[in-house]
Amino acid sequence: MSEPILRVESVTKTFGGLHAVQDVSFEMARGSIVGLIGPNGAGKTTLFNVISGFYKPSKGRIAFQQSDISGFAPYRLAHLGIGRTFQIVKPFVGLTVLENVMIASLCRYPKKKQAESHAWNILELTGLADRARLPASGLTLAGRKRLEVGKALALEPTLLLLDEVVAGLNPTEADQTISLIRKLRDRGISILIVEHIMRVIMNISDEVVVLNFGQKIAQGRPEAVAKDPAVVEAYLGGELR
Repeated sequence: MSEPILRVESVTKTFGGLHAVQDVSFEMARGSIVGLIGPNGAGKTTLFNVISGFYKPSKGRIAFQQSDISGFAPYRLAHLGIGRTFQIVKPFVGLTVLENVMIASLCRYPKKKQAESHAWNILELTGLADRARLPASGLTLAGRKRLEVGKALALEPTLLLLDEVVAGLNPTEADQTISLIRKLRDRGISILIVEHIMRVIMNISDEVVVLNFGQKIAQGRPEAVAKDPAVVEAYLGGELR
């Protein structure tokens, strides 16, 4: 069995006297999709920000490909192969869709011509190539979310952290995004995804980690987690659907 691509070991993050995340541990298998879920205020975003370097853990350790990355800045993680999207998408609205992805591509390809070629490949993959020359400000919400994914992919990550890339999309747009996520996994990218839409999490995740009040209350296959009494109680009754 191969080493996990990501290992979160007893991670705690406090803000003053508040334990936003408390003693959370889990591992991610290489090439897997892991869903991170929980009710509002469960600590999902805080844990996401600790893993991606925006917060330093108060306690605990994070290992990526067997190396300790605890407290590394986001730019260092990007160079190591960790990319992330943000729940609130903020493209460079004064630039074209292509230029947005080119900026991220410069992290790997410092020469403009190479960065542009790489950006075109990303736009083909994400279905945005036909809007490459348009201003990013003209994209729909679905287009902006795909652009957010594209910018993260331009870093050529081996681990991709997706923060609510389906929320707010209509069913057709959601299915297209689910298809893209599966395509990325098939290309060997490991994916950790935070999402409120349970249909998405249950359909695409190999494993699900559930937080509540900053603590991990369950982990396992989606079908098992959906029937876990602690998870059902956390979501105020009824199986997750």
